[in-house]
Amino acid sequence: MRCATAASTPPPPPCPPSPHTPPPSPPPHRAAPRTPRPPRGTTDASPTATARSSLNLLRSLARARRGDLSHRALLLFRSLHSTSSPSSPSPSTSTPPPHFSIPAALSAAAFLGALPEGRQLHALATKLALSPAHTVVANSLVHLYASCGDPASALALFRRIPEPTLVSWNTAVDALESNGDHLAALDLFREMRRDRPDLSPDAYTVQSVLGACAGAGALSLGLYAHAMLLRELGGAGDAGAAAAVSRDVLINNSLVDLYGKCGAVELAGQVFDRMPERDLASWNAMVLALANHGRVRDSLDLFHRMTKSENVTPNAITFVAVLSACSHGGLVEEGRRHFAAMVSDYNIRPRIEHYGCMVDILARVGLIEEALDVVAGMSCRPDSVIWRSLLDACCKRNAGLELSEAMAKLALDVPDDAVSGVYVLLSRVYASAQRWNDVGMIRRLMSEEGFKKEPGFSSIEMSGCVHQFVAGDTSHPQSEEIYEKLDEIQQKLTSAGYKPDLSEAPMVADADRTKGATLRLHSERLAISFGLLNATPGAPIRILKNLRVCKDCHTISKLISKLYDVEIVVRDRIRFHHFKDGSCSCKDYW
Repeated sequence: MRCATAASTPPPPPCPPSPHTPPPSPPPHRAAPRTPRPPRGTTDASPTATARSSLNLLRSLARARRGDLSHRALLLFRSLHSTSSPSSPSPSTSTPPPHFSIPAALSAAAFLGALPEGRQLHALATKLALSPAHTVVANSLVHLYASCGDPASALALFRRIPEPTLVSWNTAVDALESNGDHLAALDLFREMRRDRPDLSPDAYTVQSVLGACAGAGALSLGLYAHAMLLRELGGAGDAGAAAAVSRDVLINNSLVDLYGKCGAVELAGQVFDRMPERDLASWNAMVLALANHGRVRDSLDLFHRMTKSENVTPNAITFVAVLSACSHGGLVEEGRRHFAAMVSDYNIRPRIEHYGCMVDILARVGLIEEALDVVAGMSCRPDSVIWRSLLDACCKRNAGLELSEAMAKLALDVPDDAVSGVYVLLSRVYASAQRWNDVGMIRRLMSEEGFKKEPGFSSIEMSGCVHQFVAGDTSHPQSEEIYEKLDEIQQKLTSAGYKPDLSEAPMVADADRTKGATLRLHSERLAISFGLLNATPGAPIRILKNLRVCKDCHTISKLISKLYDVEIVVRDRIRFHHFKDGSCSCKDYW
């Protein structure tokens, strides 16, 4: 538990790079990190006119946010300092001082994700005693490491800055949030508020905090950040505050994203409806939020309003949202129509995620042959996620062992870091067929090959604290009460006629009773038990899972919502499930 505050023929070319599986809602456009400026009162000498011209060119190339220009910026930096060593006591007057030029070069390296070049610049800055002593250079280095996927180095460097400014804190919080460590980002923000009351958060601070709250599913912390936004950034008076917030499209997009990802789609809709100005990211976020909450028809209606009434031209991300809506609703004909319109009406070349959505739409209703035809007609190489989607559909539709094994083989033939997911799905196929020896064989193979199943966890926020559980967790301070509540829940479920689906048992056991016991220890059940113990009566229990909810936990969540008269909102890897009065918003189609 974690508690934190806060083949023979040449293969086709790969698809255009893009994220394959969209999150519960697309991240809004983020404001580009501000280029740090030298602190006031600096005693460094200003560059000469020639040096200023060189520096302005270097900064312009770095800020252009184009790969070719960022590369030229690094080449320019090298040429500027090759004739006159920056470590020289008296560098050439035509060479920009390194405390000006190094941040610009670091910005270019960060955009390129050029970690080796960034480390060389870090070594130079250290040699010149500019890191971590010079705050602007240090901030640029923190941003570099975050952009290159090394948040640990970013945070370690931040901790060494003698006098961190607000920009320093913002860059460090964003380093953690942008690399997926949402709880640590929230911890760092709370540390700033506690230890540096002299620093007032700005819009960039709030945007990072909202992103962290969305990623962690921390609704109450998100509400706090929203209130802070109104109080500290909106000006004096409620009317002035609301007006100031409503004018900032990026902030409002972050709020739509926050509420959509935290299970409060109604609040997301309120923010969206009140926006006086919207960009394409606003529409994309709202369309996908509605889809992922099971409000498929509302999602498609909003897309129609966007394209027909508001004359907003959709992009590739929009059609990921639309096709996801069709997938969540099992709308085969509409999915075919929108996919065709994307190509013919908007000249958008399908990406791997569009094909993935179409395969999912078809396979989940049993049209596996047609889904295979889509794969055969792809303009790019299918990845393991598409084969795993087909394997999952084969499992759920009982398509037969032969076809399932063929899908598993195709998935395993594609180089991928998530090979364990294929084995887990195949083991479920065997478990559904009661072939427990084959299940054991899969598990032994995973062990021998060193593959580990991705550990599942469930988290729940309570009173501003995010509590995280894993299966069979006993580390929580309330573990004794949680398991007592779990016993009570189990008794009520049994009295209501519940029987466990043993195919979902996470381990092989000799007795059905043992398999059922393992299901009882799934992380979301512990989170639900904790929520029943601590939630305010009548308040929904909101749970975030890093994996898809299993069939058996889906069944018991419906029963618990009825037996305890409570709404349970679960966000899994793919979508939201709203359990209420014994039914689910997904209509048992997920």
